[in-house]
Amino acid sequence: MPQIETVYSPSLIEHYSLRGKTVVVVDILRATTSMCVAFAHGISHIVPLVSIYETILYKPQNYITAGERNGQKVDGFEKGNSPFDFMDADIKGKPLAITTTNGTQAIHASTLADNIYIGAFVNLQAVVDKLVSDNQDTIILCAGWKNKFNLEDTLFAGALAELLYNGGFEMNDDASIAAVTLYQSAKNDLPASIKQSAHAQRFERMGIEKDIDFCMQMNIYDFVPRYVEGKIVV
Repeated sequence: MPQIETVYSPSLIEHYSLRGKTVVVVDILRATTSMCVAFAHGISHIVPLVSIYETILYKPQNYITAGERNGQKVDGFEKGNSPFDFMDADIKGKPLAITTTNGTQAIHASTLADNIYIGAFVNLQAVVDKLVSDNQDTIILCAGWKNKFNLEDTLFAGALAELLYNGGFEMNDDASIAAVTLYQSAKNDLPASIKQSAHAQRFERMGIEKDIDFCMQMNIYDFVPRYVEGKIVV
């Protein structure tokens, strides 16, 4: 049986063997959610980048540039990291270069894995279906907040691990067991639980509560973006 493991922060990924495994990168608030939205609205592909400087270099190549640091849009980029930034008709058919505080860093931390998938509540069931079909050992990598644990990504990890366990995966690591336990205690009112998180409270202070509400939606997309050779594609 394939195994599930959960990693609460990219700073911990060095302690795990990635070769021969699939990594699901999750950054609920907001990178992986926004990436799904961008594909749903016609973006051709996404280049996730670690630094602002790297992202700027894509401007002359006719890429849409997007990015945030500490939740705030980077000056000079067309887009920030809100899912609502990628609902415009003007992105259809265009490529996107993006850098974020947590999510794009987590993707680059995963590059030794056989497969890297982009997961969020908005495509949760599609991720489950893909992983069950692949039948490969899987690591759920929470982007966290500046290499620290966060609540919303861990709740997603618990939801995903529970569904995979029900689909025939083995769950032998304490991190996954703890994530599932946390999710089970929160799932009857998941939005309320996530709004208690430090990240959500940070967003509320910025006046972007609507982003939180959007990112809590379940299964509105039926595809799984995949990172391949420097690009995220569907």
